Amino acid sequence: MPSNQPMADENKEPAAPASAAALQPRPPRQKEPNPGKTADTLGDKGRRRFVFHSMAAFITLLLVCFARFFFPRTLFEPKTRFTIGYPGDYGFGVDTKWQQKFRIWVCRNASGLFVIYARCTHLGCTPDWKPAENKFKCPCHGSGFDSEGMNYEGPAPKPMLRCHLEIDPTGQILVDTLNLYDFDTGTKQFKDLQPGTSGPLLVV
Repeated sequence: MPSNQPMADENKEPAAPASAAALQPRPPRQKEPNPGKTADTLGDKGRRRFVFHSMAAFITLLLVCFARFFFPRTLFEPKTRFTIGYPGDYGFGVDTKWQQKFRIWVCRNASGLFVIYARCTHLGCTPDWKPAENKFKCPCHGSGFDSEGMNYEGPAPKPMLRCHLEIDPTGQILVDTLNLYDFDTGTKQFKDLQPGTSGPLLVV
């Protein structure tokens, strides 16, 4: 019996050391999908997109404002000296075709041709010509003027101003809206109201 014991021990394989088992690599762990995390990722993308577009719009606005300084702020006002055609183009009465463009009325009567500056002498509004009533009527406070621009009703303190007129070398009427003639309350007439080829009244 004692002689068989050593042979059994020789057939056994030597045991691996414990440290070698600890050094073996572990297989990678499969990540399980997380629905909650996927939803958060989509939300993050939406927020990033919103921030990107907001910043792009802000930068674009800054560039536009910066570029605006290179362009001067100019006001395009109508001319103050211009021609309105020949005296024969106008008959007796009030012609309103230049009211929108130059703010004037071209009037003609037995004395000659004159141009009224379409501005009420009360607060500066533009009156309307009423052909049926043969008068100018201010829509703001009711001032009334006759066909020659003379005030007769409402708060307007004096008649409307008249423009300086000339005949240019081509025979057309030249109007100057910077050179206006006021009504003289002392003489009861417009200043320099002498019919001629220049002034507030043209002989036609």
